[in-house]
Amino acid sequence: MRSSPLVRTIHLALKSLLLQRLRSGLTMLGIVFGVFSVIAMLAIGEGASQQAQQQVLQLGANNIIVRSVKPPEGASSSSSSGNSRVLRYGLLRTDYEKLRTLPTVVDAIPIRETRQEVRYRDRKSVVRVVGCNAKYPEINHLNVAQGRFISDQDEFLAENVVVLAAGTADELFPYEDPRGKTITLNNQPYQVIGYMEQRAESGGIGGSLTAQDYNRDVYIPLRTYTSRFGDVIMRFTSGSFSAEKVELNQVTLQVDHRDDVLPTAETVRETMERSHSNSQDYAIVVPLELLKQADQIRAIFNMVLGSIAAISLVVGGIGIMNIMLATVTERTREIGIRRALGARRSDIINQFLTETIVLSGTGGIIGILLGLSTPWAFQAIKTIASNVLTLDSSSGGSEFSRIFLDMQPQIAFWSLPMAFGISVAIGVIFGVYPAQAAAKLDPIEALRHE
Repeated sequence: MRSSPLVRTIHLALKSLLLQRLRSGLTMLGIVFGVFSVIAMLAIGEGASQQAQQQVLQLGANNIIVRSVKPPEGASSSSSSGNSRVLRYGLLRTDYEKLRTLPTVVDAIPIRETRQEVRYRDRKSVVRVVGCNAKYPEINHLNVAQGRFISDQDEFLAENVVVLAAGTADELFPYEDPRGKTITLNNQPYQVIGYMEQRAESGGIGGSLTAQDYNRDVYIPLRTYTSRFGDVIMRFTSGSFSAEKVELNQVTLQVDHRDDVLPTAETVRETMERSHSNSQDYAIVVPLELLKQADQIRAIFNMVLGSIAAISLVVGGIGIMNIMLATVTERTREIGIRRALGARRSDIINQFLTETIVLSGTGGIIGILLGLSTPWAFQAIKTIASNVLTLDSSSGGSEFSRIFLDMQPQIAFWSLPMAFGISVAIGVIFGVYPAQAAAKLDPIEALRHE
């Protein structure tokens, strides 16, 4: 049974390429690394984008976050204080009451926080003390490891109870169960009623929401916080005294339907502007807006990275064209013999064009296999890097190393057929000219060629 012309053409192309294995392999490398770089760079971009989107989603797509922000030097505060040495700024309880009554808001969670030293026997640690209510874990995706979280009854009675974050529990109670133990906070005893699971650090969102390490917190009822700490926080540093009065650090508003988030956010802005018209002491963060921005940035990021990587494919295509032109010169006599035996110009074009397609297609397949190994290879590099990186935090490189170690490439599977298609197209585009040059050779002159 005779094989089809296409099969014979492919077989002849493979045979011709295998006669020059080293040259064919080196020519193929341009396509291999071009396809690999397209897949790898898009995987890195996709991973970075998904990480950013995950950080935004952790804030809640149906949430609106209003934060107190310390006004810049020289800016007026939200209201004057009788004591000029006390800076008053940020969200007020009256703001909370106004915001929670907006028609589309189904719930509002007020938060008060400060940094304090916590003690248990001879162990101590500086932590973030968070005054909150029972719904705080839900909006921040926190889970209780053992015991329980603050209840509505604890909040109503202003109980001296505390829940420890995972890192705080490990530091104060490295060898024992913290539940039922009593710790000292602001010279007051608090009974530990539970501790939380580990929680990844949240990323900062611009200048409105700083990164937060939830593993270094302690949680107490908001009414307990207000009665024990008050609104004025005083600090004594290097012989100087400063005081700040903040009623609430944050209010998280939950909206029932996602379609109502952006209109509600606009209403929140108008409400806050009326009571804080002459100050810069608050910021509004809308995760849904940030999510849409992240989608746009991802598209731009993929286009830029893909374009940069595609350049290497073009360079590989130029290499293929150079080699094929050299091959035409070397095989001039072979072309003359084939023409003398009855081969048409189209047969010569098909032969050389098939060789370039086989070359670029094989390179594309190898490049895809290398590209699929990107997450594994990246993980191996991170493992090695984490063992050898000894950069000091003040050297300026520690932030880069942290970002590098946090990256998780994600293969964009749509990039696989795209990269392979481009590699084959590159082979066709840059193989047409050498194939036509071979077909245009005069048979008689070709037979005379030595």
